Amino acid sequence: MLAAILVICGMTMVSCLSNTKETVDVPIAPDYQDSTQWYITNRQAAADVFYIISTETGDYSLPNGKICHYADTYSDSLRAPLYGEMLGVDTLVSGQLNFFSPYYRQCSLQSFESDSLASARMPLALDDVRRAFQYYLEHKNGGRPFVLAGFSQGAHIMLKLLKEMDDNTFQRMIAAYAIGITITDDNPHIVAAKRADDTGVTICYNSVRDKGCAMPGWTNSSIAINPVNWRTDSTHAILITEPSPLLPVSEQTKDTMTVHLDTASGLLIVDGYTAKDYMLPLLGVEGNYHTREIWLYRDQLRENMVLRASRMIKWINKNDGKRKKS
Repeated sequence: MLAAILVICGMTMVSCLSNTKETVDVPIAPDYQDSTQWYITNRQAAADVFYIISTETGDYSLPNGKICHYADTYSDSLRAPLYGEMLGVDTLVSGQLNFFSPYYRQCSLQSFESDSLASARMPLALDDVRRAFQYYLEHKNGGRPFVLAGFSQGAHIMLKLLKEMDDNTFQRMIAAYAIGITITDDNPHIVAAKRADDTGVTICYNSVRDKGCAMPGWTNSSIAINPVNWRTDSTHAILITEPSPLLPVSEQTKDTMTVHLDTASGLLIVDGYTAKDYMLPLLGVEGNYHTREIWLYRDQLRENMVLRASRMIKWINKNDGKRKKS
């Protein structure tokens, strides 16, 4: 299944620790030396995608009767939807780039029913991905330039990694794709993308039918771009694609959509979308296309990652050549 589909999981056997601010049991921490804690596609490419998945976990009961709010990365049943998103996103957007995605103890969907719950639970998920990213840089990246990408919960975590990144690592970052969140942070490493091929920049967008369909607090992003025409003004673009990831492409009629950026709110306004199966469980707003942020623009994202990666690789090769001659 694709990133947009959130799965409510059932009971599982979980080994627990009590290392969060909440007095609840949480699964054991993933060990990123363990290959089972990664989804990796090595295409022998000159650049990577490091992708952080969105929320694919719901609250579930432990054998002791307590409720767990975090994914257990060692449970086959709880790993399945996480793997589904990794596979789906890799298939849709990575093209010929290498793809790395860590399993992590993501917060459950119910954690985002209030800001206080999310604030209390997100540090555990962030710490896992922080460790995974450091392990990736030290043991898996091999000095290659990389795309940093995340969707929804994954994008929030990705933004933290971007702000904490040291300057040497940042210089190798092709671009950061913060999909399905609002950015209001001011940080030297968060640079708004202005066109299709700038590098070291952050790409962000949120799709809605109209401004009234935005989720609370999801407007006025300081960074926003139209992923169809890669413009930051209100120029309209035409997007023709199948509307749903839940049906075989061969069984769908393509939608012809008009997509433009509302510069005042930072929202991406989509007109002509016909699917009815996009609603986010518990948190969804009718007319808010949060669950389709990767599916609808999959072709544009894939081509854009390759374009930005090619430009970064050319720059690195040119500058390496100059250093060797000097």
